[in-house]
Amino acid sequence: MTERKIKVETLTRVEGEGGLYVRLQGGQVEEVRLEIYEPPRLFEALLRGRPLEDAPDITARICGICPVAYQMSSVHAMEMALGVEITPEIRRLRRLLYCGEWIESHGLHMHLLHAPDFLGFESGLAMAKQFPDEVNRGLRLKKHGNQLVDLLGGRAIHPVNVCVGGFYRIPSRNEFQKLVPDFEWGLNAAIETTRWVAGFEYPELESECEFVSLSHPDEYPMNEGVMQTSSGDQIEISDYRDEFQEQQVPHSTALHAIRKTTGRPYLLGPLSRVNLNRDRLSPSARKLADEIAFEPECRNPHRAIIARGLELVHSYEEALQILRDEHSTKQPRMTYEYQAGVGMSATEAPRGTLFHRYEIDTAGKIVEADIIPPTSQNQAQIEVDLKAWVRQVIEKDESQAARLCENLVRAYDPCISCSTHFLNVTIERS
Repeated sequence: MTERKIKVETLTRVEGEGGLYVRLQGGQVEEVRLEIYEPPRLFEALLRGRPLEDAPDITARICGICPVAYQMSSVHAMEMALGVEITPEIRRLRRLLYCGEWIESHGLHMHLLHAPDFLGFESGLAMAKQFPDEVNRGLRLKKHGNQLVDLLGGRAIHPVNVCVGGFYRIPSRNEFQKLVPDFEWGLNAAIETTRWVAGFEYPELESECEFVSLSHPDEYPMNEGVMQTSSGDQIEISDYRDEFQEQQVPHSTALHAIRKTTGRPYLLGPLSRVNLNRDRLSPSARKLADEIAFEPECRNPHRAIIARGLELVHSYEEALQILRDEHSTKQPRMTYEYQAGVGMSATEAPRGTLFHRYEIDTAGKIVEADIIPPTSQNQAQIEVDLKAWVRQVIEKDESQAARLCENLVRAYDPCISCSTHFLNVTIERS
């Protein structure tokens, strides 16, 4: 029987280091591996013994694209352990900060990382020659997100203004108002962007995945809620570790994840969030979803770029509403006293649900830390979808099939560096 191998040594237009390996035997797919070979980060060990106040700044360094998600999950978990209740004002400003992160991440991915796959270009730079307006639009959207994170977070990359209990400083209303004109332009640009990507030609692929995301009764999920699944389950954050299980695989420096009740992988991220929370998108995003006839339950991972577009529109619309309002600067931070306890939280990073759990002692030191990134949770499902996708592109030659498989991986916008959160493994490379 003839054996074929499809390899991508280094994935491009993704964050971090990884590759692809597919082995076929007699026309059948025998093996599919998403090979993550980036060295482990070991942030959890780094946190042990440190003051709990260090957690937001240290975890922000896990990712340069989604530091806000790591900060939000860490501060919410610490506040749960300490019994801290933040004010509605602090809560709202944290959502505003999250909007900035979603804008810069989604804007970058849609224009420069994913769109080239549908338009036949090897890179965003190559695409810019024929689509200069679209690329410039993407760069401007990313800049808006960075400006908002810079203003509220203290700097655009690895922000430093977030703390347990709130913020070190809340910007003035005038500082917020200065962003309004750019964000008004950005809302229209986000709508145009989503219409643009909705017109791409999409390959057919139906994923048999279980969708999972946070869900909140009154708002689109970002930093609070319960875990909702497409099978109808609602899971409290306190039960996260009882419902989801990480497993070591020999070909990856990142763990894979499954639902304990089913033994099967699941999918996090924009496609899951929109499928499970469409009715809580902002008015403009809901209207646009109907206009472009986005499916009530989209199961094609290639079309996740459209879900990102809807979230981009939502982020601009919610951000504008908050930017235009009055903001009190009298109490930027809630006080607290140290006590031993355990706290956990899950928030929605651009790529999906991020879970943090901490144990702290009476001196305010971190005893244990557990951080489960969204990309590590998605990797098992990516491999399942790749196996189905390979069956459809099996007649292509090796180079074409490899390119099409790499295109599918980019649809999930994996943040590989984030995913390598634990390790003691030897990577097998064929």
